[in-house]
Amino acid sequence: PISITEVGTEQDEAMLVADTIQHAVRQGKRKHRDFVVLYRTNAQSRVIEEAFLMMRIPHALIGGQRFYERKEIKDMMAYLRLAANPDDDVSLKRVINEPGRAIGGTTVAKMQEFAGAGSLWSAAKNQEFLHSLQKRTAGAINAFTAGVESGAAMRDESPDKTEPVLRRLLVESGYMESLRAERSEEANGRLDNLQELVNVAAQHDATSGEPGLYGFLQEIALLSDQDEVQEQPDDGGMVTLMTAHTAKGLEFPVVFVVGLEESIFPHSRSMNSDTEIEEERRLCYVAMTRAREELYLTYAARRTTYGQPNFNSRSRFLESIPVDICSSLRETTMPRTARAMASTRSRNAPYAPPTRRLHSPDWKAPFEVGQQVKHPKFGVGMVVACMPTPGDCEVTIAFPGVVGTKRLIAGIAKLEAV
Repeated sequence: PISITEVGTEQDEAMLVADTIQHAVRQGKRKHRDFVVLYRTNAQSRVIEEAFLMMRIPHALIGGQRFYERKEIKDMMAYLRLAANPDDDVSLKRVINEPGRAIGGTTVAKMQEFAGAGSLWSAAKNQEFLHSLQKRTAGAINAFTAGVESGAAMRDESPDKTEPVLRRLLVESGYMESLRAERSEEANGRLDNLQELVNVAAQHDATSGEPGLYGFLQEIALLSDQDEVQEQPDDGGMVTLMTAHTAKGLEFPVVFVVGLEESIFPHSRSMNSDTEIEEERRLCYVAMTRAREELYLTYAARRTTYGQPNFNSRSRFLESIPVDICSSLRETTMPRTARAMASTRSRNAPYAPPTRRLHSPDWKAPFEVGQQVKHPKFGVGMVVACMPTPGDCEVTIAFPGVVGTKRLIAGIAKLEAV
């Protein structure tokens, strides 16, 4: 059987996958080892990993590291820690020469000797120490400290935000520029991962009860700890996570292919070349044919990219699948996790309002997902979700530009259908 399902966001997609797997395992129909989740790029694994950790699903990442263990993620987290506390010697040692600035181990040893009981940062900012170095090395250290200080300044300007701090550090550190200059597939993958880290920061800013850089660092530290103590597999094995490239030559009873949207699969970097589009099509065919018994294909109506909501159309590769052999997870999973099913719909159905099993059967959302509405302050935006609240309704709306996504109470917000 083939199932094609649209979800509201990448978080909904991850929860849908996790919920479907968990349900099949609990019913005794499947073991964890029967499932594989395939995606176009390694950066997409982050939200799947977090959903599996939350739902205690044992899983193994093949052909890559866990998201927060990837070098570029560790590097930028070290930059963020320095922006929060420049006296963090461990973080400073990690990134003082990332990207390469010709600051070697000998220079760091000199810094340590000069600092004595003080921090390495104190030596890096000491003019006497800098004058003792070669001019080029001193200039490189000055550039490094200036980048960190710029991030710290943004932290002070936006105490409740992490995303702008991260964006500034990505630029001021030279990290993004260095990866772009490499022009390699590996560098592109690292850029995708950094883009996903920006998405994490933006999500934290919008939803956390403790927004700001310090709260973000604590949350990521907890996630990293969860990674280390993730649910151990029983005799049912583990769910496999991997890219479509890595899956070549392998087969699994049940396959999920996620992120089937234009600019995701096919990837945005292939859109200007017919040859590359056909290569993407072949890769998608490989992914789909890894399934021996069941194939689940999913795509999101809204996916966050570099901190901003994007509304990509579903992948062109889905159009070649005959409608009469497809179903949707919407009907088969409605009795289970509400969050995972917040805005799923069948392949050909119009957008339907998300549902919760907490409201009465006759509850009707005031707006449909995908509908345009106008707010007196924020202007025109698109409805992403509608959820009932006691006596009212919470509407999630994606507004263009810097406004971004807002959660508003319909009765207070004075929303008008456009």
